[in-house]
Amino acid sequence: MNTPIAIIGAGLGGLTLARVLHVYGIAATVYEADASPDARAQGGMLDIHENNGQLALKAAGLFDEFLGIIHPGGQETRVLDKDGNLLFEDPDDGTGGRPEVPRGELRRILLESLPAGVVRWGHKLAAATPIGGGRHELVFADGSTVTTGLLVGADGAWSRVRPLLSEAKPAYVGASFIETYLLDGDNRHPASAKAVGGGALFALAPGKGILAHREPNGALHTYVELNKPKEWIDNIDFSNPATALTKVAEEFDGWAPELTALITNADTAPVPRPIHALPIDHKWDRTLGVTLLGDAAHLMIPSGEGANLAMFDGAELAKAIAAHPGDVEAALLAYETDLFPRSASEAADAEEVLHVCLGPNAPQSLVDFFTNNQPA
Repeated sequence: MNTPIAIIGAGLGGLTLARVLHVYGIAATVYEADASPDARAQGGMLDIHENNGQLALKAAGLFDEFLGIIHPGGQETRVLDKDGNLLFEDPDDGTGGRPEVPRGELRRILLESLPAGVVRWGHKLAAATPIGGGRHELVFADGSTVTTGLLVGADGAWSRVRPLLSEAKPAYVGASFIETYLLDGDNRHPASAKAVGGGALFALAPGKGILAHREPNGALHTYVELNKPKEWIDNIDFSNPATALTKVAEEFDGWAPELTALITNADTAPVPRPIHALPIDHKWDRTLGVTLLGDAAHLMIPSGEGANLAMFDGAELAKAIAAHPGDVEAALLAYETDLFPRSASEAADAEEVLHVCLGPNAPQSLVDFFTNNQPA
């Protein structure tokens, strides 16, 4: 079987690429390891930015659908110290450029915008081999094969396509996140819900933080952030949720109870997320017939930009392909020429944001950051 354009991964970036190509009348096939759209949870809230994610949705012809899934009030931001004192508050007045939407709903909009059969579920890439002239043979875990004239790795942090282009591997950045949820927060956890407020909470101290976000139906989605060696988190037995939560909560001994309750009262098992990143200036030599987007291209420290960049990458790649009909290499050269400096700049900013949140002057460093970046 042959497909002109094979996209590996049905995340937001891969789906945006497929959708914008469809808008231009260009066929592509998306291969996804998951067995179905609902095979696993799609994560929490995303703030979609005017300068990249929203532009991608406009290119995809889906901006009105996007406006319909915005979570009102989600842009509110609060910074607290470990004692629960409010240091900074920026309410959501509806005029900000970063509205919040549920990741799963955004993915649904993209999926529903594609013709039936464009996404091939249950296709986990096992091997990708150059066969000359920029073409590649793809072998999937179920034994099926396909050849393609353009291979796009949209397959995330541990991309199976990346080794065709680069020897770089994600490295641990020295910080780990632990993810928890409190459900029906306003009724069941009112003190914590009040602390979180209507949008995002940052409760910080040097080397550690409790970040939480209000989601629809009163869910409080928390990321505990800790500057710790990888061995520290690896040695916690997360198969025993109560023991794991106790171990994590010990790091916040003496903090305000409405903050520590975001850990100790969790309604879901904690999920460890050691943070890895590619080198800030990750790039590769132009290689015939293959490229990357999103985390596969520029995995970086979480800063609110990852999904936005992946979608923007997808839209920009689609536009480059449409602008160079019949000349894949010219399209890829144009795309990558802009991709590399854009990614490096955002990755450097993401590293700085982590330092602002967990560095020696936290939480004042984050208060200063927000104050200095307020619109005039």
